[in-house]
Amino acid sequence: MEILDRTKDGLYYAKQVQDKKISAKDLIEESFRIIEKENPVLNAVTHMRKEKALAEAETRDFSNQVFGGVPILLKGIGQTLAGEPNTSGSYLLKEAVAQTTSHYVRALERAGFVVIGQTNVPEFAFKNITEPELYGPARNPWNLTHTPGGSSGGASASVAAGMVPIAGASDGGGSIRIPASFTGLVGLKPTRGRTPIGPGVGRSWQGASVSFALTKSMRDTAAMLDALQVLQPAAAFQTPLFEPGYLKTLLYAQPKTFRVAFSLESPIGTAVSEEAKRAVLKTVKWLEANGHQVTEKKPDIDGIKLMKSYYVMNSGETAAMMVGIEESLKRPLTIDDMELGTWVLYNAGKSTSAANYSNTLATWDQAAEVMADFNETYDLYLTPATADAAPEVGVQWQDEFVLDQMRHIGEFSMAQQQQIIWDMFDKSLAITPFGMQANLTGQPSISLPVHLTDSGLPLGVQFTAPKGREDWLLLIGQALEEDGQFS
Repeated sequence: MEILDRTKDGLYYAKQVQDKKISAKDLIEESFRIIEKENPVLNAVTHMRKEKALAEAETRDFSNQVFGGVPILLKGIGQTLAGEPNTSGSYLLKEAVAQTTSHYVRALERAGFVVIGQTNVPEFAFKNITEPELYGPARNPWNLTHTPGGSSGGASASVAAGMVPIAGASDGGGSIRIPASFTGLVGLKPTRGRTPIGPGVGRSWQGASVSFALTKSMRDTAAMLDALQVLQPAAAFQTPLFEPGYLKTLLYAQPKTFRVAFSLESPIGTAVSEEAKRAVLKTVKWLEANGHQVTEKKPDIDGIKLMKSYYVMNSGETAAMMVGIEESLKRPLTIDDMELGTWVLYNAGKSTSAANYSNTLATWDQAAEVMADFNETYDLYLTPATADAAPEVGVQWQDEFVLDQMRHIGEFSMAQQQQIIWDMFDKSLAITPFGMQANLTGQPSISLPVHLTDSGLPLGVQFTAPKGREDWLLLIGQALEEDGQFS
């Protein structure tokens, strides 16, 4: 009899272990069995630590741990476990091994998780699809010809396929919420500063990137927040602890009526599919039927300007990272060392001025101020999570003219380089334009699996809340889940 049921969540399995109905070892072995069966097709998992994980399952004490004995896969970038691969989906780092265990992973271990391996990611997590040259494309369990998204694409595929009930993920521009939308999962990006970072790093992508997880249920999401919320004195950003506890709030809080603004429009003016609009309007209808105050309204933010500022940050951070890699390799990097998109960001970052970079962060702060004012009137902001369902694997997102400019990126001015970056991401960004804003304002935002398209692919809606109000996102998600609105 199979132990793992893809419909069950992490807390269910932790209770099974706690009640001695199954052993942690049996649970871990079952995860590996499913990975070995499904992964040759899905390509979601890039590394397994089978012997170590099974040894931990037999020797660790899982009593009084909320996720005691539950298997988890780490995202293949930024979630390091000492002695395990640290490739970031890159040929350049294909032999790299982590020297330290991240604070995030230590928090997972304290919660009782057993790390069983790592998931597939695009090179350096730069894309909203997971098709690295190093590992090849991950595939969507709902339809193998489609992507599970990115950059936490391997994570979403592994959870949707039932390999693990929860997988580590991170979100620097929608990278939790995009794959959640594409694979029918719950995908929360917490408030900036909510979850652990480091050691050796006090911010990631200037605070835009946050580590969390992809889950199957609201209660798992709440329990993960309880396990991961932290105040780190060394971190650049601090968010007050939510003292009532997220899981307790879900279990015992009284229903709350929210003031919800919604928009069907892309923040960058691109097309939004009829399916994505249907998903939002279906949710609007449910909100109104359940007593929430709903208004069609969007914040006064220049989405194109904000997105361009995001690319400036990406460029600068990529150049800084590559300088460190050059120093460790003791040689200059070439176009052959990395994927072409990475090469573009690296070279554009070398041309980015300090003034331009500083103005980028000011643009984020201005958007955060607009959203703070917006939240004085509206508690939650509802949009599509993605503008369409998952695209097919292997789409060529740039035409030959753009590709030629990318290959010669060093020959252009700073302004021209930033335009080339825009053109490089133009078509793929149009599918996922809704995620980045919350990363740059620092707000919590969640993708909820409320819709299936006529072709049978999942498509989520996104709620964004004021900073520190993950509990509001959990409550609205719980109400939708309990009322059978999850697809």
